Amino acid sequence: MSNPRAWILEQLDAERGRWMLWLPVALGLGIAVYYELPSEPALWLGPGLAAGSFVIAFFAPAGSFARAMAIGAVAASTGFGLVAWRTTSLAAPTLSRPLFSLNVEGRVADIQRLPDGVRVVLEAVRLRGNGVPPPEMMPTKVRVTLSRGAPPLTVGDRLLVLANLSPPAGPAAPGAFDFQRVAWYQQLGAVGYALAPALVTERGKPAGFVRTLDALRAELAGRILKVLPGPEGGVVASLLVGEQTAVDKDVAQAMRDSGLAHILSISGLHIVFVVGLVMGLVRYGIALVPPLALRIDAKKVAAVLALMAALFYTALAGAPVPAQRACAMAAFALLAILLDRTALSLRLVAWSAVIVLVIAPESLTGASFQMSFAAVVALIAGWESAAPLRRRLHERAELSRHRWVWRLGAALGASLLTTLIASIATGAFAAYHFNRLSLLGVVANLLGVPLTGFWIMPWGLLAMLLMPFGLEAVALVPMGWGVDWLNAIAFRVAAWPDAAMLVPSLPGASLWLLTAGGLWLCLWRRRWRYAGLPVAAIGLMLGPPPAPDLLMSEDGRVLGLRDERGVVHVASARIDRYVSDSWARRQGQEGARRWTVSADEQASGLGCTTGLCRWRKGPWRIALVSDERRLAEACGSADIVLSTVDAQARCRGPRLVIDRRDAWKDGAHALWLDDLGVRRETANARRGDRPWVPNSSMRQTAPLKAPGA
Repeated sequence: MSNPRAWILEQLDAERGRWMLWLPVALGLGIAVYYELPSEPALWLGPGLAAGSFVIAFFAPAGSFARAMAIGAVAASTGFGLVAWRTTSLAAPTLSRPLFSLNVEGRVADIQRLPDGVRVVLEAVRLRGNGVPPPEMMPTKVRVTLSRGAPPLTVGDRLLVLANLSPPAGPAAPGAFDFQRVAWYQQLGAVGYALAPALVTERGKPAGFVRTLDALRAELAGRILKVLPGPEGGVVASLLVGEQTAVDKDVAQAMRDSGLAHILSISGLHIVFVVGLVMGLVRYGIALVPPLALRIDAKKVAAVLALMAALFYTALAGAPVPAQRACAMAAFALLAILLDRTALSLRLVAWSAVIVLVIAPESLTGASFQMSFAAVVALIAGWESAAPLRRRLHERAELSRHRWVWRLGAALGASLLTTLIASIATGAFAAYHFNRLSLLGVVANLLGVPLTGFWIMPWGLLAMLLMPFGLEAVALVPMGWGVDWLNAIAFRVAAWPDAAMLVPSLPGASLWLLTAGGLWLCLWRRRWRYAGLPVAAIGLMLGPPPAPDLLMSEDGRVLGLRDERGVVHVASARIDRYVSDSWARRQGQEGARRWTVSADEQASGLGCTTGLCRWRKGPWRIALVSDERRLAEACGSADIVLSTVDAQARCRGPRLVIDRRDAWKDGAHALWLDDLGVRRETANARRGDRPWVPNSSMRQTAPLKAPGA
């Protein structure tokens, strides 16, 4: 430690072969910095920084750490510029306010099966009714949940439906999940629900390769649910074609609580089966024809066809992020076969991450990307670290008379260890995004993963092969038996005491520290890697931020408070289950409840009567109004008024008045009260001046046009 700089440079030089693994980290860092900015950056900033960093890299000594850092700066700047360009290029009109009883007409672009209905995404939309926007502000895409009795649909049909529409919902509270940002990248300008059965005005065909795949996926999901109409059918549709919206809500919750939710996402398990099946069939098929087998390299031919199959299956499933990652890794492994090279596992992960981030840089902020790559990086790093132990165990097994006992023990031990590693690696991300930790996932996965791998998925692949002949029921029925067993495992484990635990929301700094510490631990090989452990530990010890005392939803219609015990209550006439559950979950609670008080508290003027709730914290008297007739009464006796009706012009007595117009303008509100004053935070201020934020100066950004257009 007498010369720390020399020691660090020595470690870096010894790890030279691992420098490349930090390339996607640098790319992701640039994307993450973009989302942390309070306002939209200029489009030239990313390319300008990348060009400057490239010049530095060009003049830096070859093979030096300075050049490596400059290349990392190029990658970070590229990620920054790429996500900024994509944000601008996907700009599309969004409804500015809810619209009711509209005739919505559009072409079906996607069909999403639900446990109790169908949801469609319409494009080339036309709206007719009161208050519709002008043609230039018409939403590009609209998502509508159809009522029961919807007609049979295919992608490409022209649909007419009477519906209520509203803009995509913003965060339920400052810092909560931002659906508006997700909808921006999907060019989704409105969401709503049908008021009457839809009418197909024109039968059509899907246009283009993507829409054809969407139509095929919807058709396959429909055929699966026809054979298996119960809860097992939704799971099968999710496993085979990525239709996760078809999974029954109770089943999905049991899967999350038991730690089996990852099985529902098309990822490595599914891609491996597809690649393995094609490789096996092609190689053994060629081997059956000796003249052909002597003249061609069966392994390379099989690799090419397996790659094509993996790409097609990933596209058919809608290309979710875990499937993109698994497909990219499989593609690099198959490419290594074609080039007679040995694939290095973490290099596969690194290049897969680069591909995913280049295609969809916005995926970095999603739970799917973070949990998928966290699990794979941790598993491969653990596999590499355990290489000496694996060699010793293998040698001992070869010398033993009971090899099968050693092999069985090794298989069980590997299954237990990989489940434990993956659970630890993804646990912090699950806590951050879903406020939920599965504590018994090891038990459920020891039973569920082998069942999925050895029974459910083989029947699933056979069903896919039989579908062109209309014989899928032959394989779907036994696959459904396996899914029934899988669901039973999920429900049984989820029902055990303390199977899952709700945790309060972690601060953003925790996610940064946990990610940095985990990457440092997994990507390096020498002992200095263990410095990542205290960094991750600090991220866990930061703890949740202080919970707000008062809450208002982004539409100004739901009001909430947190009592002296920390329990979240709804204190308004209207309850929005999604909003109230989100408020409670962020505090580590199962669900919000209506606010009720004791008889003594009611006698002192607290509690709720029709349209008015009164509460007191410290020196503050609070009134929560949801009936216009009680507004004057509330304003005459409260210091703080939260109102679901217009109150600013008529409520002069209180020190602070927040009404629904404030919510419409600034998004969801959160207030913290203490003896010194009130701290107020809004969702829109927290997100900054960004294109997906309503009332942002960047909101009307036009899409980029191609050069010369």
